Amino acid sequence: MIEERAVILSLESNSSPADTSSIATLEIERKTACGLCGQTRGCGNAIWGKLFAHRSTAFKANNSIHASVGQSVIVGINERALLWGALLLYILPLVTMLIASILIMQWTDSNGITMLAALIGLVLGLLWVKGFTAMHQYFVLQQPVILRLADDDRPITFANQLN
Repeated sequence: MIEERAVILSLESNSSPADTSSIATLEIERKTACGLCGQTRGCGNAIWGKLFAHRSTAFKANNSIHASVGQSVIVGINERALLWGALLLYILPLVTMLIASILIMQWTDSNGITMLAALIGLVLGLLWVKGFTAMHQYFVLQQPVILRLADDDRPITFANQLN
């Protein structure tokens, strides 16, 4: 389980009458200037952030511990879910791009048509990933979970951390 400290921004009631917990909107507490590596000047990521405007990193999780707005909590996500998400989002579209370009290269010698086929393969791969994740319950079950309230004294630990 990968753990991170977050703060609760808002709460909304759960739609299920049998479940007394609420849905919390959370945001990760940043420890550094931009949240990437700790370097505060000269990394170049700030330029991209200014160009594309940093979006809010708020996300939702089930509030089964009944924490209130403004409290710091520890949020966890399964490592396997993170790896599967990265595999689907990055590797699968690249594989479809490669397959489309190889298939078109078998029929034509034109580089322009091959590049267009690669672009179409990439877009089709991204659309397939979007549809696949929307249709499968696996991704709903692998959402972040509020584990406990954050103690300011206790450091965040990882399940597989060696002492």
